[in-house]
Amino acid sequence: MELDLSFTDACPTASGGHDPFDQAPCGLLALDAQLHCVRANSTLLHWLGHEQAGAEALAHVIEPADHGSLDQLRSHLDMLRQTREPQALDLSLRKADGSVLHVRLQSRAVFDAHGHFLHSTSLVLPAPDTTPVSPDAATPAEMLLRSITDRIPARLAYYDKDLVCRFANAAHAGRYGKSPQQMVGSHLSEVVRPDVLHEILPRVAAALSGQAQHFEAERVDAAGQRHYYEIHYLPDHQGQEIKGIFIELHDISERRHTEELVLNANRDLEDRVRERTSELFESEQRYRLMVGALQDYCIYFIDEQGRVTEWTESAQRLHGHSAAQMTGQAFGALMCTENAGEDEIDAAQTLRLATAHGQWETRGWRLREDGTRFWAHSVVTALRSQQGELRGLSCITRDMTAAKNLEDVMNDLNRELEKRVAERTRQLVAANKDLDVFSHMVSHDLRAPLRHIASFTALLHEQLGEAEDPMVQQCLQSITKSSKRMGQMIEGLLEYARLGRVAIESQPVPLGPLLHGVIAHLRQENTQRNIEWVVDPDLPMVRGDAMLLAQAWGNLLDNAVKYTRKHPKARIELGCKVNPVGGHMFFVSDNGAGFDMEKAHNLFVMFQRQHHSMDFEGNGTGLALSQRIVERHGGRIWCESAPGRGCTFYFTLPFEGVDPTLDFTPSAMAALSA
Repeated sequence: MELDLSFTDACPTASGGHDPFDQAPCGLLALDAQLHCVRANSTLLHWLGHEQAGAEALAHVIEPADHGSLDQLRSHLDMLRQTREPQALDLSLRKADGSVLHVRLQSRAVFDAHGHFLHSTSLVLPAPDTTPVSPDAATPAEMLLRSITDRIPARLAYYDKDLVCRFANAAHAGRYGKSPQQMVGSHLSEVVRPDVLHEILPRVAAALSGQAQHFEAERVDAAGQRHYYEIHYLPDHQGQEIKGIFIELHDISERRHTEELVLNANRDLEDRVRERTSELFESEQRYRLMVGALQDYCIYFIDEQGRVTEWTESAQRLHGHSAAQMTGQAFGALMCTENAGEDEIDAAQTLRLATAHGQWETRGWRLREDGTRFWAHSVVTALRSQQGELRGLSCITRDMTAAKNLEDVMNDLNRELEKRVAERTRQLVAANKDLDVFSHMVSHDLRAPLRHIASFTALLHEQLGEAEDPMVQQCLQSITKSSKRMGQMIEGLLEYARLGRVAIESQPVPLGPLLHGVIAHLRQENTQRNIEWVVDPDLPMVRGDAMLLAQAWGNLLDNAVKYTRKHPKARIELGCKVNPVGGHMFFVSDNGAGFDMEKAHNLFVMFQRQHHSMDFEGNGTGLALSQRIVERHGGRIWCESAPGRGCTFYFTLPFEGVDPTLDFTPSAMAALSA
């Protein structure tokens, strides 16, 4: 059991009412290397009968009762000096009246800063009586000792070499749910759990062999609570023999809890620092890899005066200068003074504008180390701290020479293209004038002979009368019919040409009323026909020219009426679906004759027909005109058909607003994505 006996020797006298050690209920003693008393408190002097010992007599108040006791004391002191470990000794001292006082010393050595032995400090207690006595027969000294130790929070006990408890304070006994008196005489195996006994027996054996044991362990008290203890097993040296061991336990649960909290906090902090360090390292590595891998770009840093402070590998690769050459140099030295009217400004103005606005962009020629130049786009950025303090500027430069050359080529091409467009426009103007002349010629000069042919054919028919040869009558009818058809073709050709030049008057057009008007006109022309018209009631509002759209719808519906003539139950359907690429997709479907799509390569070409004129009348201009009207409105038109299965025409138009999305046929989707 290690005791703190480090009292000073400032006053070598036995008295000293102001010294608290003089009033201690136990004896306190300090001996030098020659076994002279350096200090003794009043309690010890009283026990020895030297209450009035002066300073000169103090050195000889400690007198062993015999030579054996003197040798034991010398060995005890030598052991303290050599091991520097606390030691215990049962000793017989000669009192002033010649009688013998049996005491127990619990000592430790005191050394100076250089390791030289100064003196020993000892707690002096009356030696325990080995004669078994009842608890009630305890001596006053024992009662005093128990009163002192029972007030100590540390758990103290003494076991002899047979591991029988000879002393236990209240704290130690309470750990096992017993009183100190119940602990005395108990074997160690009777109070310690088997699992703990198995753990501590090697340490107990080591302490009984003279090796002090100091360790920490976890224990469970009588209430089942777990605690951490700092434990000391100290051998009881009595001369050359070890009589037992002192056991001292200090509850360090709160300290361990605090240490664990601190340890966990430190680990968490270390993890965070490690994670943050890793992130910073990775960020720095990414930055360096990015800066180092730049090819057409470079970055470098300058101070407020424009001097280069950091010259990166990318800057060296682009400009050719090394870091040693450029560090401290003005970045304006990299600019070419001959920019030939470009938007480049001087270096000082660039710095001023970048500092004022936070960032400034400039373009111009830059110089390389070998004297060559390249066209560059530079961005100078002011770098400020969170407090707004300017920490320098960065300059990011990109080699735009290829783009500059391409721009120059494009400018030359644009100028050439503008010349060609102007020339082509002049040619188109001339062609339009020629087309106007042709249209005038067709409308007047070509139609005049047709009118003469028709007139003379009619006169000839009247002159010959009904009695003429049937062959002649048939020829006259053919001439009349052909001249009429040619007139219709000329009208269609003129209309086709007019549609290419007419201006589109775009406006919102409600398709419902427009289609109902076209259908009403077709019903009047085909009163003898029984046609089922199916019109989508939710036709949208489209944008376009109402007259042209009515003409396109009329041509498509007229085709549907014409090619369903031979069907006993004609059905024509009109509807609309939303186009996923924009606008609306409209359709006109019939159950008429249809045609072979593989042979309909020229379906929308003027005067091209899919059926003979003897089967179905017409001159082949309706679909061509409808296609031109749809295309003039920014749409497209296509068809699906099969012989004997009818025909469906699809076309797209721009629309006003947004309508709900509808479904599409696979063929329509294929046509839209083509």
